Amino acid sequence: PLRLSVGAQRLDEGLRQVHQLLAQLLRHEHAPLALAQRCSAVPAQTPLFSSLLNYRYTHGGDEEVDPEGEIQGLGGHERTNYPLSLSVDDLGEDFQLTVHVQAGVGAGRVCAFMHMALERLLQAPLDALLQQLDVLPEAERRQVLEQFNATASAYEREACVHELIEAQARRQPQAVAVEYEGQACSYGQLNEQANRLARQLRQLGVGPDARVAVCTGRSLAMVVAQLAVLKAGGAYVPLDPAQPVERLSFMLHDSAPTVVLTHADIGAQLQAQLCIAVARDSDHVPVLDLLGDAGQWQSQSAQDLSRAELRAHHLAYVIYTSGSTGTPKGVMVEHRSLHNLVAWHAGSFGLKPGSRSALTAGVGFDASAWELWPGLCSGATLVLAPRQTAGDPQALLAWWRAQVLDQSFLVTPLVELAESSGQHHPTLRTLLTGGDRLRRWPQGLPTGQQLVNNYGPTESTVVATSGLLQPGEGTPHIGRPIANTQVYILDAAGQPVPIGVAGELHIGGAGVARGYLNQPQLTEERFVADPFSEEAGARMYKTGDLGRWLADGTIEYLGRNDFQVKIRGFRIELGEIEAKLAALGAEEAGDVVVLARADQPGEQRLVAYYTGTASAEQLRAQAAELLPGYMLPAAYVQLAALPLTPNGKVDRKALPAPADSDYAARGYEAPQGEVETALAAIWAELLQIERVGRHDNFFELGGHSLMAVQLASRIKDEFGLVLDLQDLFSHPTIAQLEERVLDAQLLQFDPQELAALMQNDSPSR
Repeated sequence: PLRLSVGAQRLDEGLRQVHQLLAQLLRHEHAPLALAQRCSAVPAQTPLFSSLLNYRYTHGGDEEVDPEGEIQGLGGHERTNYPLSLSVDDLGEDFQLTVHVQAGVGAGRVCAFMHMALERLLQAPLDALLQQLDVLPEAERRQVLEQFNATASAYEREACVHELIEAQARRQPQAVAVEYEGQACSYGQLNEQANRLARQLRQLGVGPDARVAVCTGRSLAMVVAQLAVLKAGGAYVPLDPAQPVERLSFMLHDSAPTVVLTHADIGAQLQAQLCIAVARDSDHVPVLDLLGDAGQWQSQSAQDLSRAELRAHHLAYVIYTSGSTGTPKGVMVEHRSLHNLVAWHAGSFGLKPGSRSALTAGVGFDASAWELWPGLCSGATLVLAPRQTAGDPQALLAWWRAQVLDQSFLVTPLVELAESSGQHHPTLRTLLTGGDRLRRWPQGLPTGQQLVNNYGPTESTVVATSGLLQPGEGTPHIGRPIANTQVYILDAAGQPVPIGVAGELHIGGAGVARGYLNQPQLTEERFVADPFSEEAGARMYKTGDLGRWLADGTIEYLGRNDFQVKIRGFRIELGEIEAKLAALGAEEAGDVVVLARADQPGEQRLVAYYTGTASAEQLRAQAAELLPGYMLPAAYVQLAALPLTPNGKVDRKALPAPADSDYAARGYEAPQGEVETALAAIWAELLQIERVGRHDNFFELGGHSLMAVQLASRIKDEFGLVLDLQDLFSHPTIAQLEERVLDAQLLQFDPQELAALMQNDSPSR
């Protein structure tokens, strides 16, 4: 048996290496396979090889080749015990190649691959790189590159997104554009308010590609502000006020906004800190209070503004994602890319005047742009989730179910939560999901409700592929490329892989973003030339995601190929967390590595490994100050040294699973009494850990808001009590929660019964 590594070497080098290897191994040709297995480092339960090459000299005999390709005199149809075997019969002047493969693989397809590989090999110059030789038969190459990517669709490529909303305002000024907490804003009102603010922004210097930071939660003011920025010709930068102040400060510094739009409702302290952050960068950046400073711009003209120098290739927004360098990176999206998303969405899902859709995503999540602009550009009514539902999935779902909606987006974990808690929308026509890997078809969807799974990184303008799922399908696919979008699944050499073979997803077409703000080197690395496009200057984005084509042209998502992960719908660069923890100091933090682990059945949790002298409490405090909640590690494991590979790199596979004590920042103290013991058992099951102390914090152990919903449900089953999520957030330890449970139990007693109980001589609590 030969182990060959076919990769970056040249054809002539590869031939020499194989020749030398064969010559060296000839002295071992009589060694038993059991010995070869032991020497190979291949585990005993794994086959030593799965393919067989048999080369036979058959010329000079009486064999004849029949018209069907069978060799007469060689035993007719041969049998093989291997998944794939190739027999080469040297007939003197010709060669006969016979392939045997397992049933179901498709012998004809395998033969076509081998034919193409041999043809390319014989035609290649000796200095050709082996890994760049194309083995795809021409028909399949056309299929994966052209037929699966036949997505051309007409739209007004030079129009800007806000112009579509202006057209709706002229067409139906009285129609409701936005509903929020009992307020209704018509298209005419929305357009006029945005026009007034846009004029103020222009006077402050906003123009094409100028950034304007918009720091506000979901509200009518947020919609007016973002639309006004587009009308002024600028690009809005959405900032979530719930993010840590240091993170907000970095994004303000990096985006260098011409103006900052916020309002006092986000809290006077945060607003003051934002002003300080801006002032630190420049003394000339105005901070405009959308509510308190409204008088400054309410007197401006309400007429539509002229385009001035604005064109479709200018920026519409810059949105920040987690960055592997330790800091977030701003993705620059242009009007023409956003317009393509709008046109595809409206055409695919029948969005039109009279339709009703919801906005549930957080303002710093790129899905909010997908929810916002297609609805308004189509003349539909957009219903905004109340700000109070932020961070409370149960409250968000309860609000969502009560709305009259035709279509809506929910991030994948929320769809799964709706399934587990029986909270599917009763009348929704189309449910869109995405943001994380959907692992199975949700049960209990109302009859007639369509479920559409979507995939796309921020760098491809939210959505790159989309597909309607059918009940009973196996692993849910992520659909096909959307309008004017191409998806290429490529190997390490940049060559298209066959149908059914895993490769890295590359996205080309109209949705490809301009790049990363202030990071030209990273932009050049991830946004590369599209060799399969005939359009001059076409680029494609290297996603780092793995997938494979299915036979019908849909794509199966297979996960990440780097250190970026998705947890509960949030895309997280592990390097950013590592950098923030390492900032505690070389001695305190030491070397830091962060992994997403799933040591027990269930979802992944972040685990930090470090070699410094700091305690877990110190690292937790450091992380809480610098990172949003979804990026906080659940466990901290202190090691004497990080395990290394023979090449000197961190051996991530050798990092140990965290112990229960690694999930707790405090010393362990056993639960006391029946209630604490019962609560600890529930926590241990939900968190997939063996031991829970009475002072352990649910959220520090890896719990989150979605899991808190499950905890509330288990408490109801165990104690017959209905607790609000706020109770769980405000009583995060076993000891605190026990007090809340006992208080709730007392409230269930009849007053006379309670008085009698309190007079009882027994020491009852």
